[in-house]
Parts: sequence; structure tokens; C-alpha cells
Amino acid sequence: MNPEHDDLWFLPLGGCGEIGMNLNLYGHNHQWLMVDCGVTFSRAGQPGHAGADVQMADPAFITARREQLAGLIITHAHEDHIGAVAWLWDQLRCPVYATPFAAEVLRRKLAETGLSGQVPIIEITAGTTHQVGVFNLTWLTLTHSIPEPNALMIRTAAGNIFHTGDWKLDAAPVIGSGFSRLAFCALGDEGVDAMICDSTNALVTGHSGSEGSLYRGLHDAIAGAPGRVVVACFGSNIARLHTLARIAGESRRYLGLLGRSLVNMVSAARATGVWENAVVPIQPAHLGYLPPEEVLAVATGSQGEPRTALHRLAVDAHPDLTLAPGDRVVFSSRIIPGNEDAVASLITRLQQRGVEVVTADDSALPIHASGHPASEELEAMYQWVRPTLAIPVHGEPEHMRANADIARASGVPRQLTGRNGDLFMISPVTGIRRNAVRTGRLGVVQGQLKALPPPDSTQL
Repeated sequence: MNPEHDDLWFLPLGGCGEIGMNLNLYGHNHQWLMVDCGVTFSRAGQPGHAGADVQMADPAFITARREQLAGLIITHAHEDHIGAVAWLWDQLRCPVYATPFAAEVLRRKLAETGLSGQVPIIEITAGTTHQVGVFNLTWLTLTHSIPEPNALMIRTAAGNIFHTGDWKLDAAPVIGSGFSRLAFCALGDEGVDAMICDSTNALVTGHSGSEGSLYRGLHDAIAGAPGRVVVACFGSNIARLHTLARIAGESRRYLGLLGRSLVNMVSAARATGVWENAVVPIQPAHLGYLPPEEVLAVATGSQGEPRTALHRLAVDAHPDLTLAPGDRVVFSSRIIPGNEDAVASLITRLQQRGVEVVTADDSALPIHASGHPASEELEAMYQWVRPTLAIPVHGEPEHMRANADIARASGVPRQLTGRNGDLFMISPVTGIRRNAVRTGRLGVVQGQLKALPPPDSTQL
């Protein structure tokens, strides 16, 4: 299967019909462009686990055509967009393009797997345009729950594609330069043949919350606590950590980070100038020596994952900190579908030890905001960009159907929904070829990649 000069194709190998392990391909004039290369996480007992906690899309289709792969674009540094690069590098061996924060995160991941200095990483400044093979790319700034999220305008001789990546419309993102409505309207004026769009929150009505709106709720949850406070949140949300650092300074508490991913993300943010707060986290080992009312710790494990910092605190097995009755744990996060039982069990353990638990549902003021667009944001983007065709991705089938409905109601003439392995033909004739490419998953089993059976055939 080889795209000709007049062809413009979109082929998802991962992340279409599911949330996680994004791997997208664009084909034109005998070349392919890869956008994102991520992982997903599975737990023992879940369908499709097959002994592999870390899983990713099988890149067999493109590795068989590696000489046609012009490059890999990383839209942002979340694990489901960047986490598979180190594992799949031997099979891809192409230039990698990323903005500075994502590039720094990737370098650290590569160093952990012995690939330091071996992967050609080309740093890109948001707002600039570059030629990658036959693809002309413009990086466009958006807002999300991690620094430097980017959308892409992909221009070819056969047509233009707008790839959103993960995004939201946040007028007060705390860090970063925000977004430009005029920039997206200009794309619509230029002409967009297809818009490939994040569907995660398409079933949510209204507008997603702003990071800037969380200060009051988090301040009230932390400043008034009589004992230690532990905040559980996603480690990549540097804006949330900025807000917590500000509150730490105002409430005369020392900020400590519990969890390797948190430490790595803040270190990358400081190295690239993203971390602008004057508060510098203290060493975790110092937290246990402070008076309870001077402790503000941020911990990994908001989804109830075993071996994370919050889980170890709940079972009193953390080497740096012990919780006591009267301490408070604040969940500045949402429960990812499928993790409800694990989170409920974690909360029960904390409460049995006399720890007060505050969740986003309990709080009178918002203490968490999603990083993905709700219905009003999707409607706005479709009206700005005005694509001829909408292709929802990054969601389960019900999310993508809802996204397609919003596109239709927003005036987009045509919508196509599919799944991994379907070939979306954008030019010269628009259509979809179902199951055009065989797809699958690879899993990390005892440090090695292994082909996994389809989730529905896994024996539990």
C-alpha cells in the first residue's frame, strides 16, 4: 500500500477507538509521516493485560516501509503520545521532532533505556513552519494539562490536514502562552480538507474548567488543614504543580514531591524554563522531620495504582513520610474509567487510618480541571477551522460518535468514524477502507517487547 502523488491518507495504528497508545500515520507521495508514539497501561486482571503492564501499538505496517518514513512528530509529552518512542526506536530510526519540553522529557526516557545521544531529536519552536519530507508542517500552540501542547497544520500538494492533538480552550492556563483564535480562523480561511480531532470529552456538555480557576478550591483544601496535606494529581500537570507551589509558599508549608515521575517532570520543566515559580521542592526525605502543619506533599498514584507513592502512604510503607489521623489527602484528579474500584479501595485504606479524604466531587469549589475539550470547545474549533471533513479520534466509539455529531451540528459537511487499521482517504476521493491494515499491540514483558493477543481473546 503506497500513497501516490495525488493521494492524501490518514491511517491510525493506535488511539482510534480507544484512549491511549496514540500512533498516527499520514501518507502522501510515496512517504509517511508519524504523529505521536505512545503507550497505554494495563493492570493484571483487566482484559488484554496478558502479563504486560506497559503496552503500545504494533508498528509493523510502517516498519516494513521504514525507508518511506519521513519523521516522527511528538505533539506533547504525555505518556500516551511519547512513551513508546524508546521501545520502538530500533524499528523506526527516523528523525524525531518536538518542542523543547517534550524533547527534554524524551531525552530522559532515552537515557533510561541506554539510547542517550542515539536518537536525532530536532527541537521545534511553536508557531514555526518546517518541511519534513513531502509534508509542510506548522506547529500551533494550544492548551492542555501539560506544557507545550501543539496542534499541527499538515500541508501537502494533495490537500491540508489539521491535527489537533490533545487540547482544550483555556483562557487562564497558568503556564504557557495560551491559544490564538485568530490563528485557527486563519487556517479555515486557507482551507482545511480534514480535521483529525480529540474526542475524549465529547460527551461532556459545556466548557472544560480552567487551570486558573482551581486556586481558591485548592487553597481552601490546603491552607486550613490542621496536619499534613498530600495532594494526588497527575505528575505531568506542571500548571497544577505551579498552583500548589504558590499555595505552599502562602500557607508556610514546604513542598515535597513523592514519586519518580513527578520529580522527573519538574526537573524537565526547570531545565527548559517552564518552571517559573520561586518555590523549589525540598528533598522528600526531609518531609518526615517537619511539623505536620508545615508539610505539603504532592504524590503520584491518584488512580489507585500499586507501588505508587500514594498507595505506599495508604499502607504505611513509604520511606519518607508517614500519615497520621488528622492528616488530609486531596484528590486533584478525575478517575479514569476502569479505575473506580482501585481508587475506592485506596480511599477506604486512607480513611481507615484516620486520614481525611477530599475528592473533586466533595469539594464546594473546583480542585481539578480536565485537559480535553467539552462540547462547546469542540463546536468553537470546528467553526473556526471549518474543515470539509471531520475524523474524530482519541476516544472510544461513543466519544467519537458524539464528536462527529458535534461536527455535523457545527456545519462540517462530512464526518468519518473508524478504528485502528482503517484507511481514511482524504484525497483525491474521500472515503474509508475498513480493516485496510492489520493492527495489534506489543507489550513489555520482563523488559522485552512481546506481541500480545487481541484483548477480547485474552484468557483472564
